[in-house]
Amino acid sequence: MTEPASRLRAISPTLKLNLREGLIDSEEHGTLNEVLEGVTPREFERLLQSWEFDARPSQFPLWVEKQDWRTWLFLGGRGAGKTRAGAGWVRALALGLPEATNEPVGRIALIGETAADVREVMIEGVSGILRAHERSERPLYEASRKRVVWPNGAVAQAFSAEDPEALRGPQFDAAWCDELAKWRLAEETWDMLQFGLRLGSWPRQMITTTPRAVPLLKRLLTEPGTRQTHATTRENEENLAPAFLETVVRRYGGTRLGRQELDGEFIEERPDALWTRAIIERARIARAPALTRIVVAIDPPASSHKRADACGVVAAGIDAAGFVYVLADESLSAARPQRWAQVALALYHRLNADALVAEVNQGGEMVASVIAEADASVPVTSVRATRGKYLRAAPVAQLYEQKRVHHVGAFPALEDEMCAFGPEGLLNGRSPDRLDALVWAVTALALTPKAAEPRMRRV
Repeated sequence: MTEPASRLRAISPTLKLNLREGLIDSEEHGTLNEVLEGVTPREFERLLQSWEFDARPSQFPLWVEKQDWRTWLFLGGRGAGKTRAGAGWVRALALGLPEATNEPVGRIALIGETAADVREVMIEGVSGILRAHERSERPLYEASRKRVVWPNGAVAQAFSAEDPEALRGPQFDAAWCDELAKWRLAEETWDMLQFGLRLGSWPRQMITTTPRAVPLLKRLLTEPGTRQTHATTRENEENLAPAFLETVVRRYGGTRLGRQELDGEFIEERPDALWTRAIIERARIARAPALTRIVVAIDPPASSHKRADACGVVAAGIDAAGFVYVLADESLSAARPQRWAQVALALYHRLNADALVAEVNQGGEMVASVIAEADASVPVTSVRATRGKYLRAAPVAQLYEQKRVHHVGAFPALEDEMCAFGPEGLLNGRSPDRLDALVWAVTALALTPKAAEPRMRRV
């Protein structure tokens, strides 16, 4: 590759995007002319199609010059380009490309959930190692010996996470571990790999996986030698079937499964939490029936300082049979009273609600005053906390257990608080403002004497 072509490969992601789409940013026109000087049309065409040029930042090998990491953890949704990133990294290591290594890497371990996964996904798959190479540089896959061999002598050996003992004896410069969160014998396989990762000046490993809350993955996230990148399914839209995203997002968007499998989020369960993900998923529905009463609950922050707690704003309704439906979570952070009052009033009018419910302990009288100033026609019901947050929330959680509360759609931030809330509060120590607003709304609708008396809805 010529020097101008090498410069082209290293240009900024913004300019790459412009080139791929046939656009030229006037501010970068000078840079473009400098980069393209001396590049032949054939080189230009090849570079537009090359992995080094086309890879997204999350997929491209980082931290090459600063060798302070041992594990590259790539968390991503389904179809987000994780396998292609892993295959591109292995190719770069074996060929000694400067984007990934200071020298060619001679011994690489390839580890998948099963032997079939290594062969059919990591090596021969549509995004696998063989497809990642141009024909002229493509390595030879020796299936009978379970290895990939490059013309320069580099070798990648295939292993299954079902057989950790097979990793006793071999030694490596690098390893690519695919879908680690699905490995049946994850701890045993990982331990055996660490003993064998001992060649070269910089032994390292890449993990490509859709996240799941398994102990090994949770531990790796906290280790100082781990560097992390992340990608969602939507980021790889151009390489997916046109109707795929529309279908799965409509069905799973915002749910626990969708956040994990599409957004690549690490969804953790707390053993002593009042709610579980399973309970919330069971409570989820697409739309609410006719409702007899709707309230918008406000859990006001103590101040509007930028580090103050959020203002919880949650709407819920109840039907004639006594089932509660959570309709909206429009909580907002560190906003002035006029701002969250505006949000709450807009939600109140949009849902044709019956009342605003506000906690007195954290400025409830102020809430009533601010609301009255903005819209005096809106009734505000003041509620006072006489028990701790956990004791107030427990009866509401029991209604979920009894299948008497439903979520109309998905509320990821609220649901995260619910599943992270235990006897000592949230795991992160912050105030559960969204959860508090939810508790006040459900309590007002279903756990107070007057809540049992259905009212005629206003027209």
